[in-house]
Amino acid sequence: MHGGVRYLAQGEISLVREALHERKSLIELGPRLARPLRFVMPAYRWWERAFYGSGLLAYQALAGQSSLGRTDLISRADTQSRYPQLIAEGLRGAVSYFDAQFDDAGFALAMARGAAKAGAVVLNRVQALSVQAGPDRSTAVSLIDRETGTRLSLTARDVVNASGIWVDALRSNPPIVQPSQGAHIVVDRRFFPSDDALLLPRTADGRVLFVIPWLGHCVIGTTDTPRDSSDVALGQEPLPFSEEIDLILKEVSRLLSPAPRRSDILSAWAGLRPLVRPVTTSNPSSATKASTHKISREHSIEVDAHGMLTITGGKWTTCMAMARDALRSLPHQPLTLDAPQPRRLPDDAPDCANRAPTAAEVVWLCDNSWARTVEDVLARRSRLLFLNIGEALRAAPAIAQTLKTHTGQDPQLEAFQLLANQWLKSFVDPKAG
Repeated sequence: MHGGVRYLAQGEISLVREALHERKSLIELGPRLARPLRFVMPAYRWWERAFYGSGLLAYQALAGQSSLGRTDLISRADTQSRYPQLIAEGLRGAVSYFDAQFDDAGFALAMARGAAKAGAVVLNRVQALSVQAGPDRSTAVSLIDRETGTRLSLTARDVVNASGIWVDALRSNPPIVQPSQGAHIVVDRRFFPSDDALLLPRTADGRVLFVIPWLGHCVIGTTDTPRDSSDVALGQEPLPFSEEIDLILKEVSRLLSPAPRRSDILSAWAGLRPLVRPVTTSNPSSATKASTHKISREHSIEVDAHGMLTITGGKWTTCMAMARDALRSLPHQPLTLDAPQPRRLPDDAPDCANRAPTAAEVVWLCDNSWARTVEDVLARRSRLLFLNIGEALRAAPAIAQTLKTHTGQDPQLEAFQLLANQWLKSFVDPKAG
C-alpha cells in the first residue's frame, strides 16, 4: 500500500501525492489489516545515498500531514549493524523511508463485509455474461450463478464494470487494458530477519525489487511481464514464469548473503495488473507491450452507449478515490457524495492469516465471509497457500472435511491440490527432480 516511489521518478507527481494521502486513509479504515512499514534502500555507489535520499525527502514532503514517518540517511556502519545480511562489499550506507503494508485479500473481504452490513446485497461467484440496453434508458446485465448454474438477468439504471483485467470482455469498444504480470517468491525469514523491508532501486528489467517481511516469512518481488488478456481465462490462476523466478533470484543475490536459491522457495505466485493501455494516434487500439513498467498506474473511467461505466487501471492504494470518481461519473444518478466518511472496516475475523484455521474458525469463515472451498480458506482467508505450499497441502484434507460437513457442498479439494501443485512446478528445480 504505497504512494509509488518509482512513479515519482517518472514525474507523476499528482498520482503520487493522491496515493500518499489515500494510503493513510486506508490505514485508518482498516488498522488491523494495514500498517506503516519502514523501507531501506542500500547504497553501493558514492552518489546513491544523496541522490535517492533527496528523492525520498521529496516523497515525504508530498505526503505532508499524511506522512507515516521520517526519511533518514543511514551510515555504512549503522547499515551493517542493523542489516548484517546485506552484502558488505561496496556498501556505502542506506536511505530509509516509510510506506505501508496490508493484507490485500483480507482488506477486500472486510470491504465486502462492511458493504453487506451497510445494506448492499453481495453476490459471490456470480459472473456477468453480457451487458445490453434495457427499457427506459436502463442497463440489463445477464448473469450466471457459477455455484448453482442458475441464469438470471438484472436491470439497473447504473451499472459499474470493475472487473479488473477482464473489463474488456463486457465492452464493445477497442480494448483498454494491457495486463502486466507480477511474480513473487516466498522464503524463510532467516534470509532477512528484520521488521523492515529492503528495496533495490533498479533491476535488470528497469523495475524495483522488494524484500518484505510478511506473516513470519520474506516475500521477494516483483516482475513486470506483459501478458495478453486472452492468455488467462476467467477463473484461471496466473503462474510465475521460470524466467521470472530466475530474475528475482538473480537480483536478490545482489543484495543478500547468503541469498535464497530455488530449493529455498516455499511458495511462488503471480498477479495481473489491469494497466490502462496507452493509445497511439495512428492506431487507437494499439499498445506497446515491451515495457509495461512504464505504463501509468492512474485509473481510467469510460461510460459507453448503454450507460455502463467501466473503471480500470489504478491500484489498491487509491481504491477509495477510484470509487468516489466512479460515483461522480454515474450517468443517471450523479451523487453529491455528502455522506459521512466510511466507518472502520469489520475486524472480527479470526486471526489465521499465517496458519491453517481451526475447525471452528472454518465454520466462522463460511458463515461470515462467504467461504465455500478449500482455496477460499487456505488462499484468501488464511494466506497459507501463499506462504508455504507444502503446509497448505498438508492442511487441505482436514479443511475440506470441515467444509463438507458444515455446508453440505463439494469443497473442491482436488481442484485445490491441482492448483497448489501447479504453483509448485513453477519454481521446483528440474535438476532436483
